[in-house]
Amino acid sequence: MDRPPAPARRPAPFRRSDIPAAGPQRRAAGGATGAVLAAILDHGPVARSTVARLTGLSPASVTGHSRQLLARGLIREAAETAGPRGLGRPHIPVEIDTGQWLVAGAHIAVAHSTLSLMDLRGRIVAEDRQPHRDTAPGRVLGGLAARLPGLVAAHAGGRTVLGLGVATGNRVDPAAGTIVDHPQLGWRDVPVREHLAAATGLPVHVDSHARALARAEQMFGEVTTRASAVLLFVGAVIDAAFTSAGTVHLGPRAGAGSVAHLPVGPDCRTGAPVACMCARPGCLHSVASESALLSRAAEQGLCVTSFSALLDLALAGEPRARDLFRHRARYVGRAAALLLDTFDPEVLVVVEPGAARLPECLAVLRAAAGERSLVCDDPEQAVVPGSFSGSVLATAGGAVALGALYADPLGPWPAVSAVC
Repeated sequence: MDRPPAPARRPAPFRRSDIPAAGPQRRAAGGATGAVLAAILDHGPVARSTVARLTGLSPASVTGHSRQLLARGLIREAAETAGPRGLGRPHIPVEIDTGQWLVAGAHIAVAHSTLSLMDLRGRIVAEDRQPHRDTAPGRVLGGLAARLPGLVAAHAGGRTVLGLGVATGNRVDPAAGTIVDHPQLGWRDVPVREHLAAATGLPVHVDSHARALARAEQMFGEVTTRASAVLLFVGAVIDAAFTSAGTVHLGPRAGAGSVAHLPVGPDCRTGAPVACMCARPGCLHSVASESALLSRAAEQGLCVTSFSALLDLALAGEPRARDLFRHRARYVGRAAALLLDTFDPEVLVVVEPGAARLPECLAVLRAAAGERSLVCDDPEQAVVPGSFSGSVLATAGGAVALGALYADPLGPWPAVSAVC
Protein backbone atom coordinates (compact mmCIF):
# COMPACT_ATOMS: atom_id res chain seq x y z
CA MET A 1 0.00 0.00 0.00
CA ASP A 2 1.38 3.38 -0.99
CA ARG A 3 1.75 5.95 1.76
CA PRO A 4 1.74 9.75 1.54
CA PRO A 5 5.02 11.54 2.18
CA ALA A 6 5.92 11.87 5.85
CA PRO A 7 5.72 15.44 7.17
CA ALA A 8 9.05 17.23 7.19
CA ARG A 9 10.72 17.54 10.57
CA ARG A 10 11.97 21.11 10.98
CA PRO A 11 15.37 21.25 12.65
CA ALA A 12 15.64 23.18 15.89
CA PRO A 13 17.21 26.65 15.57
CA PHE A 14 20.97 26.31 15.46
CA ARG A 15 22.90 28.55 17.83
CA ARG A 16 26.57 29.36 17.97
CA SER A 17 26.71 27.77 21.44
CA ASP A 18 25.59 24.49 19.87
CA ILE A 19 28.79 24.21 17.83
CA PRO A 20 31.06 21.60 19.45
CA ALA A 21 34.81 21.90 19.52
CA ALA A 22 36.33 20.47 16.36
CA GLY A 23 37.46 16.91 16.87
CA PRO A 24 36.79 13.35 15.71
CA GLN A 25 33.61 13.13 13.66
CA ARG A 26 30.83 11.05 15.14
CA ARG A 27 29.82 9.82 11.70
CA ALA A 28 31.73 7.52 9.41
CA ALA A 29 32.04 9.75 6.36
CA GLY A 30 33.65 9.70 2.94
CA GLY A 31 36.57 11.97 3.71
CA ALA A 32 36.28 15.71 4.05
CA THR A 33 33.46 16.03 1.50
CA GLY A 34 31.42 13.48 3.40
CA ALA A 35 32.08 15.32 6.65
CA VAL A 36 30.80 18.56 5.09
CA LEU A 37 27.69 16.82 3.75
CA ALA A 38 27.02 15.21 7.13
CA ALA A 39 27.28 18.56 8.92
CA ILE A 40 24.84 20.10 6.46
CA LEU A 41 22.45 17.17 6.96
CA ASP A 42 22.56 17.67 10.72
CA HIS A 43 22.36 21.44 10.90
CA GLY A 44 21.17 22.85 7.58
CA PRO A 45 20.35 25.48 6.58
CA VAL A 46 23.79 26.34 7.91
CA ALA A 47 26.51 28.83 7.01
CA ARG A 48 29.70 27.51 5.47
CA SER A 49 31.65 29.18 8.26
CA THR A 50 29.67 27.17 10.79
CA VAL A 51 30.34 23.97 8.81
CA ALA A 52 34.05 24.79 9.06
CA ARG A 53 33.81 25.04 12.85
CA LEU A 54 31.76 21.84 13.06
CA THR A 55 34.17 19.80 10.95
CA GLY A 56 37.50 21.39 11.87
CA LEU A 57 38.16 22.11 8.17
CA SER A 58 39.36 25.46 6.90
CA PRO A 59 36.75 27.85 5.47
CA ALA A 60 38.43 27.62 2.06
CA SER A 61 38.25 23.83 2.16
CA VAL A 62 34.56 23.88 3.12
CA THR A 63 33.87 26.29 0.25
CA GLY A 64 35.56 23.91 -2.19
CA HIS A 65 33.71 20.86 -0.97
CA SER A 66 30.43 22.76 -0.94
CA ARG A 67 31.02 23.78 -4.55
CA GLN A 68 31.34 20.11 -5.51
CA LEU A 69 28.20 19.17 -3.62
CA LEU A 70 26.28 22.06 -5.20
CA ALA A 71 27.38 20.97 -8.67
CA ARG A 72 26.08 17.48 -7.97
CA GLY A 73 22.73 18.75 -6.72
CA LEU A 74 23.21 17.20 -3.30
CA ILE A 75 22.96 20.54 -1.50
CA ARG A 76 21.46 23.90 -2.41
CA GLU A 77 21.79 27.48 -1.25
CA ALA A 78 19.01 28.77 0.96
CA ALA A 79 17.82 32.35 1.30
CA GLU A 80 20.43 34.90 2.37
CA THR A 81 20.35 35.66 6.10
CA ALA A 82 21.93 38.18 8.44
CA GLY A 83 22.80 38.12 12.12
CA PRO A 84 20.38 39.05 14.91
CA ARG A 85 18.67 42.42 14.27
CA GLY A 86 20.37 42.61 10.91
CA LEU A 87 23.85 42.88 12.40
CA GLY A 88 26.89 41.23 10.84
CA ARG A 89 27.67 40.31 7.28
CA PRO A 90 24.86 38.52 5.43
CA HIS A 91 25.61 34.92 4.49
CA ILE A 92 24.03 32.33 2.20
CA PRO A 93 23.42 29.11 4.14
CA VAL A 94 23.41 25.69 2.51
CA GLU A 95 21.05 22.76 3.07
CA ILE A 96 20.36 19.30 1.70
CA ASP A 97 18.65 19.50 -1.70
CA THR A 98 15.59 17.25 -1.72
CA GLY A 99 14.30 18.47 -5.08
CA GLN A 100 16.51 16.59 -7.57
CA TRP A 101 17.28 13.11 -6.33
CA LEU A 102 15.70 10.15 -4.59
CA VAL A 103 16.93 6.71 -3.62
CA ALA A 104 14.94 3.50 -3.87
CA GLY A 105 14.86 0.92 -1.10
CA ALA A 106 13.82 -2.73 -1.00
CA HIS A 107 13.33 -4.78 2.14
CA ILE A 108 12.95 -8.55 1.73
CA ALA A 109 11.07 -10.08 4.65
CA VAL A 110 10.03 -13.69 5.15
CA ALA A 111 6.44 -13.20 3.99
CA HIS A 112 6.59 -10.05 1.85
CA SER A 113 8.80 -7.43 0.25
CA THR A 114 8.61 -3.67 0.68
CA LEU A 115 9.65 -1.21 -2.00
CA SER A 116 10.12 2.46 -1.12
CA LEU A 117 11.34 5.82 -2.34
CA MET A 118 13.24 8.12 0.03
CA ASP A 119 14.52 11.67 -0.31
CA LEU A 120 18.01 12.77 0.68
CA ARG A 121 16.87 13.73 4.19
CA GLY A 122 15.62 10.20 4.84
CA ARG A 123 11.92 10.94 4.44
CA ILE A 124 9.75 8.22 2.89
CA VAL A 125 8.13 9.51 -0.29
CA ALA A 126 6.25 6.32 -1.23
CA GLU A 127 5.99 2.74 -0.03
CA ASP A 128 4.55 -0.42 -1.56
CA ARG A 129 4.41 -3.80 0.22
CA GLN A 130 3.48 -7.02 -1.56
CA PRO A 131 3.29 -10.61 -0.24
CA HIS A 132 5.59 -13.22 -1.73
CA ARG A 133 3.87 -15.53 -4.17
CA ASP A 134 7.06 -17.51 -4.59
CA THR A 135 10.20 -17.14 -2.46
CA ALA A 136 12.64 -18.35 -5.11
CA PRO A 137 15.37 -15.66 -5.33
CA GLY A 138 14.82 -14.97 -9.02
CA ARG A 139 11.09 -14.46 -8.57
CA VAL A 140 11.44 -12.16 -5.56
CA LEU A 141 14.23 -10.05 -7.06
CA GLY A 142 12.59 -9.97 -10.46
CA GLY A 143 9.34 -8.81 -8.88
CA LEU A 144 11.11 -5.96 -7.09
CA ALA A 145 12.75 -4.81 -10.31
CA ALA A 146 9.43 -4.99 -12.17
CA ARG A 147 7.59 -2.95 -9.52
CA LEU A 148 10.12 -0.14 -9.27
CA PRO A 149 9.34 1.79 -12.51
CA GLY A 150 5.66 2.10 -11.59
CA LEU A 151 6.46 3.40 -8.11
CA VAL A 152 8.88 5.95 -9.57
CA ALA A 153 6.42 7.08 -12.25
CA ALA A 154 3.65 7.57 -9.69
CA HIS A 155 5.59 9.28 -6.90
CA ALA A 156 9.00 10.64 -7.94
CA GLY A 157 7.57 13.99 -9.01
CA GLY A 158 10.27 14.55 -11.63
CA ARG A 159 13.13 13.55 -9.36
CA THR A 160 15.69 10.98 -10.48
CA VAL A 161 16.53 7.80 -8.56
CA LEU A 162 20.24 7.64 -7.75
CA GLY A 163 20.50 4.05 -6.59
CA LEU A 164 18.77 1.11 -4.96
CA GLY A 165 19.41 -0.17 -1.44
CA VAL A 166 18.41 -3.69 -0.44
CA ALA A 167 18.04 -4.87 3.16
CA THR A 168 17.07 -8.18 4.68
CA GLY A 169 17.66 -10.22 7.82
CA ASN A 170 20.29 -12.79 8.75
CA ARG A 171 23.77 -12.82 7.20
CA VAL A 172 24.47 -10.36 4.38
CA ASP A 173 27.84 -9.46 2.83
CA PRO A 174 27.74 -5.79 1.73
CA ALA A 175 31.12 -5.94 -0.02
CA ALA A 176 30.07 -8.85 -2.24
CA GLY A 177 26.47 -7.67 -2.54
CA THR A 178 25.17 -11.10 -1.58
CA ILE A 179 22.73 -12.62 0.88
CA VAL A 180 25.04 -15.21 2.39
CA ASP A 181 22.46 -17.14 4.40
CA HIS A 182 18.76 -16.59 5.07
CA PRO A 183 17.39 -19.82 6.57
CA GLN A 184 13.75 -18.71 6.70
CA LEU A 185 13.76 -18.00 2.96
CA GLY A 186 16.08 -20.88 2.14
CA TRP A 187 18.53 -18.52 0.41
CA ARG A 188 22.29 -19.11 0.33
CA ASP A 189 24.89 -17.03 -1.54
CA VAL A 190 22.31 -15.10 -3.59
CA PRO A 191 24.03 -12.41 -5.75
CA VAL A 192 21.47 -9.69 -5.09
CA ARG A 193 23.55 -6.75 -6.32
CA GLU A 194 24.44 -8.47 -9.58
CA HIS A 195 20.85 -9.47 -10.29
CA LEU A 196 19.20 -6.14 -9.46
CA ALA A 197 21.89 -3.96 -11.06
CA ALA A 198 21.36 -5.82 -14.33
CA ALA A 199 17.57 -5.61 -14.02
CA THR A 200 17.31 -1.93 -13.01
CA GLY A 201 20.44 -0.26 -14.39
CA LEU A 202 21.01 1.37 -10.99
CA PRO A 203 23.90 1.16 -8.55
CA VAL A 204 22.78 -1.41 -5.98
CA HIS A 205 23.93 -1.63 -2.35
CA VAL A 206 23.04 -4.52 -0.05
CA ASP A 207 23.18 -4.90 3.74
CA SER A 208 21.42 -6.45 6.72
CA HIS A 209 18.34 -4.62 7.96
CA ALA A 210 19.78 -4.24 11.47
CA ARG A 211 22.93 -2.52 10.17
CA ALA A 212 20.80 -0.44 7.80
CA LEU A 213 18.58 0.77 10.62
CA ALA A 214 21.60 1.49 12.81
CA ARG A 215 22.98 3.63 9.98
CA ALA A 216 19.59 5.33 9.63
CA GLU A 217 19.67 6.17 13.34
CA GLN A 218 23.12 7.73 12.83
CA MET A 219 21.96 9.78 9.85
CA PHE A 220 18.39 10.75 10.73
CA GLY A 221 17.47 9.39 14.16
CA GLU A 222 17.35 10.93 17.58
CA VAL A 223 20.69 12.40 18.65
CA THR A 224 21.04 9.92 21.54
CA THR A 225 21.03 6.94 19.16
CA ARG A 226 23.99 8.04 17.05
CA ALA A 227 27.39 7.67 18.69
CA SER A 228 27.62 4.39 20.61
CA ALA A 229 24.63 2.09 20.25
CA VAL A 230 23.33 -1.43 19.90
CA LEU A 231 20.27 -1.89 17.71
CA LEU A 232 18.19 -5.01 18.38
CA PHE A 233 15.72 -6.00 15.64
CA VAL A 234 12.96 -8.42 16.69
CA GLY A 235 10.64 -9.73 13.99
CA ALA A 236 10.36 -12.87 11.89
CA VAL A 237 14.16 -12.65 11.99
CA ILE A 238 16.03 -11.49 15.09
CA ASP A 239 19.41 -9.82 14.74
CA ALA A 240 21.40 -6.82 15.92
CA ALA A 241 23.92 -4.18 14.91
CA PHE A 242 26.65 -2.49 16.92
CA THR A 243 27.90 1.04 16.33
CA SER A 244 30.82 2.92 17.83
CA ALA A 245 32.38 6.26 16.90
CA GLY A 246 30.04 6.55 13.94
CA THR A 247 30.99 3.15 12.49
CA VAL A 248 28.70 0.13 12.12
CA HIS A 249 30.62 -3.06 12.93
CA LEU A 250 30.53 -5.70 10.18
CA GLY A 251 32.92 -8.47 11.24
CA PRO A 252 35.46 -10.27 9.04
CA ARG A 253 32.79 -12.70 7.74
CA ALA A 254 29.91 -10.19 7.71
CA GLY A 255 28.43 -12.10 10.64
CA ALA A 256 28.24 -9.45 13.35
CA GLY A 257 24.83 -9.22 14.98
CA SER A 258 23.79 -12.89 15.00
CA VAL A 259 21.96 -12.78 18.33
CA ALA A 260 18.86 -14.89 17.56
CA HIS A 261 20.05 -17.79 19.66
CA LEU A 262 21.04 -15.96 22.84
CA PRO A 263 19.77 -17.91 25.90
CA VAL A 264 16.90 -15.99 27.50
CA GLY A 265 14.36 -18.58 28.72
CA PRO A 266 12.25 -20.57 28.84
CA ASP A 267 9.52 -19.22 31.09
CA CYS A 268 7.07 -21.82 32.40
CA ARG A 269 4.20 -19.34 32.16
CA THR A 270 4.31 -19.41 28.36
CA GLY A 271 4.44 -23.18 27.80
CA ALA A 272 7.11 -25.17 26.03
CA PRO A 273 9.46 -23.19 23.79
CA VAL A 274 9.03 -23.39 20.03
CA ALA A 275 11.52 -25.72 18.38
CA CYS A 276 14.47 -23.90 16.82
CA MET A 277 17.14 -25.05 14.39
CA CYS A 278 19.80 -24.35 17.03
CA ALA A 279 18.23 -27.05 19.27
CA ARG A 280 18.96 -24.94 22.37
CA PRO A 281 16.01 -24.62 24.74
CA GLY A 282 14.95 -21.08 25.47
CA CYS A 283 16.91 -19.30 22.75
CA LEU A 284 15.66 -15.83 21.82
CA HIS A 285 14.25 -16.93 18.47
CA SER A 286 12.28 -19.79 20.01
CA VAL A 287 10.48 -17.51 22.48
CA ALA A 288 10.32 -14.08 20.81
CA SER A 289 10.19 -14.46 17.03
CA GLU A 290 6.98 -13.84 15.09
CA SER A 291 6.56 -17.58 14.49
CA ALA A 292 6.89 -18.21 18.24
CA LEU A 293 4.16 -15.68 19.04
CA LEU A 294 1.83 -17.12 16.41
CA SER A 295 2.38 -20.58 17.88
CA ARG A 296 1.51 -19.27 21.36
CA ALA A 297 -1.56 -17.52 19.96
CA ALA A 298 -2.82 -20.79 18.47
CA GLU A 299 -2.29 -22.55 21.81
CA GLN A 300 -4.51 -19.91 23.45
CA GLY A 301 -7.27 -20.18 20.86
CA LEU A 302 -6.57 -16.93 19.03
CA CYS A 303 -7.55 -17.46 15.40
CA VAL A 304 -4.99 -15.33 13.57
CA THR A 305 -3.05 -16.25 10.47
CA SER A 306 -0.48 -13.46 10.46
CA PHE A 307 1.64 -11.54 12.91
CA SER A 308 0.08 -8.24 11.80
CA ALA A 309 -3.36 -9.61 12.67
CA LEU A 310 -2.11 -10.61 16.12
CA LEU A 311 -0.67 -7.13 16.62
CA ASP A 312 -3.98 -5.58 15.57
CA LEU A 313 -5.75 -7.67 18.21
CA ALA A 314 -3.32 -6.46 20.86
CA LEU A 315 -3.75 -2.85 19.79
CA ALA A 316 -7.53 -3.33 19.98
CA GLY A 317 -7.16 -4.44 23.61
CA GLU A 318 -7.62 -8.24 23.30
CA PRO A 319 -6.20 -9.40 26.67
CA ARG A 320 -4.59 -12.66 25.50
CA ALA A 321 -2.87 -10.92 22.60
CA ARG A 322 -1.59 -8.13 24.83
CA ASP A 323 -0.32 -10.69 27.32
CA LEU A 324 1.63 -12.44 24.54
CA PHE A 325 3.34 -9.18 23.63
CA ARG A 326 4.16 -8.50 27.28
CA HIS A 327 5.80 -11.94 27.58
CA ARG A 328 7.72 -11.26 24.39
CA ALA A 329 8.88 -7.95 25.85
CA ARG A 330 10.21 -9.78 28.91
CA TYR A 331 12.36 -12.04 26.76
CA VAL A 332 13.56 -9.14 24.63
CA GLY A 333 14.48 -7.32 27.84
CA ARG A 334 16.58 -10.30 28.92
CA ALA A 335 18.41 -10.21 25.59
CA ALA A 336 18.82 -6.46 25.97
CA ALA A 337 20.51 -7.01 29.34
CA LEU A 338 23.02 -9.41 27.76
CA LEU A 339 23.81 -6.90 25.03
CA LEU A 340 24.08 -4.00 27.45
CA ASP A 341 26.56 -5.94 29.58
CA THR A 342 28.55 -7.13 26.56
CA PHE A 343 28.92 -3.79 24.78
CA ASP A 344 28.10 -1.15 27.42
CA PRO A 345 26.68 1.22 24.77
CA GLU A 346 25.35 4.69 25.45
CA VAL A 347 21.96 3.43 24.30
CA LEU A 348 20.27 0.24 23.15
CA VAL A 349 17.68 0.79 20.41
CA VAL A 350 14.89 -1.80 20.26
CA VAL A 351 13.04 -2.23 16.97
CA GLU A 352 10.01 -4.32 17.96
CA PRO A 353 6.38 -3.36 17.32
CA GLY A 354 5.15 -4.10 20.84
CA ALA A 355 7.73 -1.81 22.42
CA ALA A 356 6.96 0.84 19.80
CA ARG A 357 3.17 0.77 20.01
CA LEU A 358 2.17 -0.70 23.37
CA PRO A 359 3.50 1.44 26.25
CA GLU A 360 3.26 -1.38 28.81
CA CYS A 361 5.50 -3.56 26.63
CA LEU A 362 8.28 -0.99 26.65
CA ALA A 363 7.93 -0.75 30.44
CA VAL A 364 8.16 -4.55 30.81
CA LEU A 365 11.16 -4.68 28.49
CA ARG A 366 13.02 -1.98 30.41
CA ALA A 367 12.23 -3.62 33.74
CA ALA A 368 13.60 -6.97 32.55
CA ALA A 369 16.74 -5.32 31.20
CA GLY A 370 17.27 -3.43 34.44
CA GLU A 371 16.78 -6.54 36.57
CA ARG A 372 19.35 -8.60 34.66
CA SER A 373 21.96 -6.10 33.53
CA LEU A 374 25.00 -5.45 35.68
CA VAL A 375 25.95 -2.16 34.00
CA CYS A 376 22.59 -0.52 33.26
CA ASP A 377 21.72 1.95 36.02
CA ASP A 378 18.81 3.65 34.26
CA PRO A 379 16.94 1.45 31.74
CA GLU A 380 14.56 4.28 30.83
CA GLN A 381 17.51 6.22 29.42
CA ALA A 382 19.55 3.25 28.19
CA VAL A 383 16.79 1.32 26.35
CA VAL A 384 14.79 3.26 23.75
CA PRO A 385 12.46 2.42 20.86
CA GLY A 386 13.69 3.04 17.32
CA SER A 387 13.16 6.36 15.59
CA PHE A 388 11.21 4.97 12.61
CA SER A 389 8.11 3.30 14.02
CA GLY A 390 5.55 2.76 11.27
CA SER A 391 8.11 2.85 8.46
CA VAL A 392 10.83 0.49 9.69
CA LEU A 393 11.08 -1.77 6.64
CA ALA A 394 10.75 1.06 4.13
CA THR A 395 13.45 2.97 5.99
CA ALA A 396 15.83 -0.01 6.10
CA GLY A 397 16.05 -0.44 2.34
CA GLY A 398 16.41 3.26 1.58
CA ALA A 399 18.98 3.72 4.36
CA VAL A 400 21.30 1.23 2.66
CA ALA A 401 21.45 3.43 -0.44
CA LEU A 402 21.60 6.72 1.49
CA GLY A 403 24.31 5.34 3.75
CA ALA A 404 26.41 4.60 0.68
CA LEU A 405 25.73 8.08 -0.72
CA TYR A 406 26.66 9.93 2.47
CA ALA A 407 29.75 7.75 2.89
CA ASP A 408 30.97 8.55 -0.63
CA PRO A 409 29.10 11.52 -2.15
CA LEU A 410 31.69 11.96 -4.91
CA GLY A 411 31.70 8.27 -5.78
CA PRO A 412 30.27 6.41 -8.78
CA TRP A 413 26.71 7.69 -8.97
CA PRO A 414 26.04 7.70 -12.75
CA ALA A 415 22.90 9.85 -12.61
CA VAL A 416 24.79 12.58 -10.73
CA SER A 417 27.85 12.39 -12.95
CA ALA A 418 25.67 12.84 -16.01
CA VAL A 419 24.60 16.34 -14.89
CA CYS A 420 27.92 17.57 -13.49
